Amino acid sequence: MVHPRAHLRHMNLESLKHVRRLLPNGGKVVVIDTGALIGPEAEAMIQALHSRSIGGVDAHLVKLAKSGAEKFMSLFYVGYGHKSIGDCGSTTIFIEGVSILAAKAIQDYRLYNGQEASTRYIDFAQQVFIDPLATSESRDILESWRTLYLKGLERLKGVLRERHAMQADEDETKYAKAINARAFDIMRGFLPAGASTNLAWHTELRHASDHLMTLRHHPLNEVRLIAQVIEEALMERFPSSFSGKHYPATEDYNESWMGRDYYFRGDDSYRNLEGVALSADGIWRETLKPYRAILETRPMKTELPKFLGQCGTMMFEFLLDFGSFRDLQRQRSVVQRMPLIAPEHGIGQWYLQHLPDDLRGEIASEMTRQLARIETLHTDDETRQYYLPMGLMVPCRLTGDLPAVVYIVELRSGISVHPTLRTVAQQMGALLLSEFADFGLKLYLDMSEDRFNVQRGLHDIVERT
Repeated sequence: MVHPRAHLRHMNLESLKHVRRLLPNGGKVVVIDTGALIGPEAEAMIQALHSRSIGGVDAHLVKLAKSGAEKFMSLFYVGYGHKSIGDCGSTTIFIEGVSILAAKAIQDYRLYNGQEASTRYIDFAQQVFIDPLATSESRDILESWRTLYLKGLERLKGVLRERHAMQADEDETKYAKAINARAFDIMRGFLPAGASTNLAWHTELRHASDHLMTLRHHPLNEVRLIAQVIEEALMERFPSSFSGKHYPATEDYNESWMGRDYYFRGDDSYRNLEGVALSADGIWRETLKPYRAILETRPMKTELPKFLGQCGTMMFEFLLDFGSFRDLQRQRSVVQRMPLIAPEHGIGQWYLQHLPDDLRGEIASEMTRQLARIETLHTDDETRQYYLPMGLMVPCRLTGDLPAVVYIVELRSGISVHPTLRTVAQQMGALLLSEFADFGLKLYLDMSEDRFNVQRGLHDIVERT
């Protein structure tokens, strides 16, 4: 039976004023209207007024009801910085049809919250590849990657079933998903970083403004355009919080350092780097020493107290394929540089080793041919990334305090984590123990060998039936 108010609810949803803006490459930005009678801006202003009055929130709600949400903000002059008010309101921005490179730029913010489409659940037979050069050669390079990816994926699914036969106690549906996930994990190394994706960015209004200040000076033109479109959409949706006013000195400063220092290229030390190096140890042992009991008694799946961050930070350096760097970048409790994708460190060997024997030589040969073609493209190093495969090794630099690093190494050493990232986490954990076991540190690392894990088939979101 249809609920008598179902039609009304449908009409209310239809009437919501979502703000939509098209991107030049065919993607789009959507800032959603949740339908709340008290929107993020008005809610933030109520909190600000509450901080200057002991009369209670009801009086502010009365003013809101009389003026209406759209006029409420304009009734007040704020005689101090707007940023703290912007902390009190939030929104969700949906960004669709942009490159993986652009998604990483938007997510390259320690206060980012959101989700991105997984390469395991995208049909790359039809997915758009972002092609900033738009020449016949650049298009052919991208389509050659697609052909290679699809051929390897289809071949792998059969081979993986032979390598990892389903056990008697395993469910066929979950097993099939796990096989597919393993095939995707291997073949993602041969997808170009210009492959398109979708992401959602849930952000406080203040943080959106702060992050856009640098994004609009990003080295990639695609990211600069996305930042401009997002700002325009936010100005329409939240006119009291986004004025579009820019300060020339700030803009010049951000443009200067973003163009020069945004991408991390590493140095000559990375050429001979094997495994993970603890390149800087700034943990003050004397400050850490009194907290032995905290380090010794911590149970499994429990984080160290955040105040231990006062004991200093560590810097780790290593090479990791860009595909797995995307996963590591989700750990925003630490500082990470955005690596430039370049061919100098080669393809991650894990991707080649897990190909079928009769396909490995063919794909390696095609890889060599493709990289040579990409090298001849008339463009800069930043734009060349769109055409390079995500299996290439990139220089990584990660800096964090003890609670943050301990959380990461335990989480990312698990058997369900991609094997190339898992190895890095295990090595980081071993370095932590070598330095701090004498101070009582213990870690819950999964040091088991990499193996096919049917639990990978559960990492999905499906509608209940």
